[in-house]
Amino acid sequence: MFTSEKGIVEEWLSEFKTLPETSLPDYATNLKDKSSLVSSLYKVIQEPQSELLEPVCHQLFEFYRSGEEQLLRFTLQFLPELIWCYLAVSASRNVHSSGCIEALLLGVYNLEIVDKQGHSKVLSFTIPSLSKPSVYHEPSSIGSMALTESALSQHGLSKVVYSGPHPQREMLTAQNRFEVLTFLLLCYNAALTYMPGVSLQSLCQISSRICVCGYPRQHVRKYKGVSSRIPVSSGFMVQMLTGIYFALYNGEWELAQKALDDIIYRAQLELYPEPLLVANAIKASLAQGAMKSSKEGTRCIQVEITPTASRISRNAVTSMSIRGHRWKRHEQPDNNNDTTDVGVLVIPDISVTHVAGERTGNGDKGRALGEMDAQPVQGVQDTATDPRAESRGLPEVRRQKSVRKMMEDGISPPARVQF
Repeated sequence: MFTSEKGIVEEWLSEFKTLPETSLPDYATNLKDKSSLVSSLYKVIQEPQSELLEPVCHQLFEFYRSGEEQLLRFTLQFLPELIWCYLAVSASRNVHSSGCIEALLLGVYNLEIVDKQGHSKVLSFTIPSLSKPSVYHEPSSIGSMALTESALSQHGLSKVVYSGPHPQREMLTAQNRFEVLTFLLLCYNAALTYMPGVSLQSLCQISSRICVCGYPRQHVRKYKGVSSRIPVSSGFMVQMLTGIYFALYNGEWELAQKALDDIIYRAQLELYPEPLLVANAIKASLAQGAMKSSKEGTRCIQVEITPTASRISRNAVTSMSIRGHRWKRHEQPDNNNDTTDVGVLVIPDISVTHVAGERTGNGDKGRALGEMDAQPVQGVQDTATDPRAESRGLPEVRRQKSVRKMMEDGISPPARVQF
């Protein structure tokens, strides 16, 4: 640690001791902009043998118990690094050098499990129901929900999960260590939106180190310092994943993705189902929102929201539309009474007569075609008006008259045509 960094920390320690209580809010607001102070405090925490570690931990605890929201968040941003230092020292079995860090973690834990009146807190979480709409889904997009008697009896009932009350702890042991650390990470995740980028980087780095230390992947990551395995619990890994998921879309893509792979690696070795389920679900959602750069600022998670407008087409095919479409072609207006217009059926005039010199069959088909005059033969066409067509506005329908009928009417047949 350089002399300049040590001087910044010492000035910070002395400044708070002489600070009047009335100017505490202004001091807390300006404190988050001192990046040089934050980096110097990280270096103090990373050196367990530093003489400034104990006064720094004491000052951070004073910040947390002051009740000022900005000072509380200032202490919380160092929580991932404090947890890593405590676990690293515990793995090396040098417990005496982590006494001040353990005291700070226990102090924050005991303050968080009680309210302002000193009563034990009971945290509650309401599980969302699929029968009610949210920003992620609409019940209509899932499918039809039958309103049975059982469904109506459960309508409006929400399942609530409770956490607590948590017992107070006077010291950290192997039995309660991860119970306390898991709750502390839960408090850290509740303030994730206020954490600076350096704190998210620390969370991703310590998550990777905790999961791979003592395993072959440690040599791949080139982590030095701690070579023994650090035990973890399933709930602790789930809380790490919560912060990593936030860091993925808030400027720390590369570090968070590396930490996610390391958590999956450790969860597979430990056979923990909860971290595996959460981590694989996060990894499966990254394909749609993948980002190449890790410094592009805040990102949002893409969610497909069902539109509120009806998706049913107004031109849906019904029996009425089919019936209307069937008669649409017969309702074309006849402007110039031209028989060649579309929709008017034109039948050509054809006269069939006997052709001279035509050879007949084997005597059976040798009758003269003059007898065909007695048969209805297609001849000159005549038009007649159909009363039903007039009532519907339909075009005229042509009817044919036989040659006999024309002779009876005194109409001379047309000239004969030879084929």
